[in-house]
Amino acid sequence: MVQTEMVNQSETEKTHIIDQSNLGTPGMSDQSDVGKTNSIDQLGIVTAEISDQSDIVNTQAKQMVKNEPDAHNEPKDVWFLKEQKSDEPQRQQLQFEQNHGQQQTGPAYQVNGVLNLLTKNDVGVENKSDIQPPAELLQAQAEWDELETVEPVSSDIAGKDSGQDLNQSPLISFNEVLAHFQRSDMSNYMKNIKPTQHRSGLAAFKHLLFGPPKMKKDLHEERNLVFAIAHCSLDNNEMIHNRTLQSIYRRLTGSKFDCPRYGSHWEQIGFQGNDPATDLRATGFLGLMTLLYFAMDPTTLPLARDIYKLSLHEEQNFPFSVMSINMTRIVIQALREETLSKECNRRHQVFGVVNDFYVGVYLHLYQIWKKEHKTIKDSGFVLKDVEAFAKKNPRTIIRNLEVYLSEKSKPNCVRKNLSEDSMEFAGVHELE
Repeated sequence: MVQTEMVNQSETEKTHIIDQSNLGTPGMSDQSDVGKTNSIDQLGIVTAEISDQSDIVNTQAKQMVKNEPDAHNEPKDVWFLKEQKSDEPQRQQLQFEQNHGQQQTGPAYQVNGVLNLLTKNDVGVENKSDIQPPAELLQAQAEWDELETVEPVSSDIAGKDSGQDLNQSPLISFNEVLAHFQRSDMSNYMKNIKPTQHRSGLAAFKHLLFGPPKMKKDLHEERNLVFAIAHCSLDNNEMIHNRTLQSIYRRLTGSKFDCPRYGSHWEQIGFQGNDPATDLRATGFLGLMTLLYFAMDPTTLPLARDIYKLSLHEEQNFPFSVMSINMTRIVIQALREETLSKECNRRHQVFGVVNDFYVGVYLHLYQIWKKEHKTIKDSGFVLKDVEAFAKKNPRTIIRNLEVYLSEKSKPNCVRKNLSEDSMEFAGVHELE
């Protein structure tokens, strides 16, 4: 009996405890739900108030803009009240964050935050007009203001202002230029040529007995074309003429781009002024063709550059292109005096002999100028001696050129007078 009563009593106590726990749990749950509901309601009320206050600030700001003239006449206490009202939403938001320990990120807070940044400063921060930027920022701004404004300029205008043409026309060869004249109508120039020197009396008889042989008739047409080209002047409207000039300049100086048609840069390769045409009166366009052959042919180009370097020497300098025109003038006279007829008949060509004789004469002058340390003061005497020797010994001039080029073409040849061949001075193309 006693044990039965104790078991019933313990079961009764367990049932009472379980009932109490069941009764307590709904009560606590309801209380928690009520707290959450009150917090959400309070958050909604504050958010609504902040949104309403932001609308009021916007409305007041617009009203202040419209009534700006009258607003300055209002008493100071009215302006103070307006400032307090505009600051009230921000203060409520800060109070709410302090009470709840969190930051609200809803749409209302974002709108209000942007509005506060645009209308009023944060609490405890001075006006923006009173904030001084860092010293480094001020210094950078001052340096930026001192910089000049750079405006883009078109390449055509830039080329004219700088005196440089940035075009890059293809280089032209001697054969291309010769083909151009062979296709062209040269009848007007043919009327004025003098292919042979007129002799009379004893001079004609002496030339007939002891002079060189006459040129074969089948070579007369090619010979006459040489003289016709010598009567042709430089034409700016002819693309072939301009390409010839550009090819000579770029080949000698090493420039990658074309140069302007006129300018002091032509003096760098030995012309006397801004226009090369003024130096071509004695030889016409033939003075450019022989120089083009000299600069474009791969076998003679090293010699052309050696002579060009010597022309830029500090003491032994001379005008390279003008001296080249004098070599062409000697060639024309030798051809007219039939000094080259024997070589032309042997090789059965005229232009090939003219080019080789021109390079050979220039080589002869170069060797004398270099070995005997000639200067520009000696140019008249040197030219006279070179001309006399070349007319009397055309075959020797050409043979000397062949030997010189053969020695230069050897890969490991030991050249004579190495110290003279290794003169060190920079040309214009090396300084660019």
